[in-house]
Amino acid sequence: MLAMAHAVPAARRILCALTIGAATITASHAMTLTDIAGRTVDVPDAPKAVILGEGRMMYSIAALQPETPFEAVLGWKDDMILFDPDAFRRFETAFPEEVAGLIDFGNPYAGDFSVEKAVSAGADVLILDLGNLYKAEESGVIDNLAKVGIPTVFIDFRVNATENTVPSLLILGKIFGEQERAFEFIDFYLQEMRKVTNVVQTLPTDERPLVFLENAAGWSPDFCCNTFGSFNYGRLIELAGGRNWGSQKFEGYRSDVSLEAILADEPDVIVGTGANWAEYNPEVKAVLLGYEAEGDKVSAALNALAERPGFKDLGAVKNKRFHSIYHQFYNSPYHFVALQALAKWIHPEEFPDLDPQATFETLHEEFLPIAMGGQFWASLD
Repeated sequence: MLAMAHAVPAARRILCALTIGAATITASHAMTLTDIAGRTVDVPDAPKAVILGEGRMMYSIAALQPETPFEAVLGWKDDMILFDPDAFRRFETAFPEEVAGLIDFGNPYAGDFSVEKAVSAGADVLILDLGNLYKAEESGVIDNLAKVGIPTVFIDFRVNATENTVPSLLILGKIFGEQERAFEFIDFYLQEMRKVTNVVQTLPTDERPLVFLENAAGWSPDFCCNTFGSFNYGRLIELAGGRNWGSQKFEGYRSDVSLEAILADEPDVIVGTGANWAEYNPEVKAVLLGYEAEGDKVSAALNALAERPGFKDLGAVKNKRFHSIYHQFYNSPYHFVALQALAKWIHPEEFPDLDPQATFETLHEEFLPIAMGGQFWASLD
């Protein structure tokens, strides 16, 4: 077990320093929160019927409430079922009755979210992802729920994840009544992030390799490529001591790019993201990483991606600096595990003793209610 003696004081110092996510209790027994979108929102104290705008928010909630992660969750969107079925089955196995009772409220960002269903089910609050703020505003879901007294709160583990994870966890800790647990997890999160960032900050700029990150590599077999700018995995590459290719080519979150542009720049390291998308998209040629991933299939898929026209001639492939990492780290407070794996690939000589597998196992042992298993990253053999 990890020693958490300093967890609460350290996290509280962070809480005091943050304005985003600060909360107070009002006389009406409601919490007044400033969410990640900068909105002041009154949320009922100890809500018992929370709607999750994305099912993958359970990655975070489970770390704060491992014994009863679904206790206050009324329903969600089915994205975990569709795009991370391995993780969904882990939760379903651990909490069969609770998962079976969840309501699918539809997509709050696409206009098919049922306000009537939310009201009739007694919803207390809707939690949404910051990256879909404008879509939520355009769909009318925020205003329509506000008219019937159901507040909306925004969090972010995806766009500016390394900036917004701590305040988002503090907000969730408030909503779910798990502040002490949030402090503990934040302390663990910062500890694991700093195992990389404290080393990388000492490295000269000219010692930072050029890294290309292929978002959802193999999702469309004949398509290349989509990548991140200085956000999400792009930011993780920078924190891991690499020069993110996308950051040098465009501003913004992510963009489609041409294979010719990648070939012209000859990245030193190439990393693709992968997950079990085969159940949703049978044509996918991605590396199906996750809780049910099998080593031989992972290796075969990664080798096939490396053999695509153009890629097989790149130095990164010839030098075995071609890798795949679990896509779902991109929308999770567990991205410190991805950061550690990236750091070992980008600067192996600087991190000989860093062990992301041990870190991930400790995360499960100390914070998560689901069993470890499968495979979450791989390198070309």
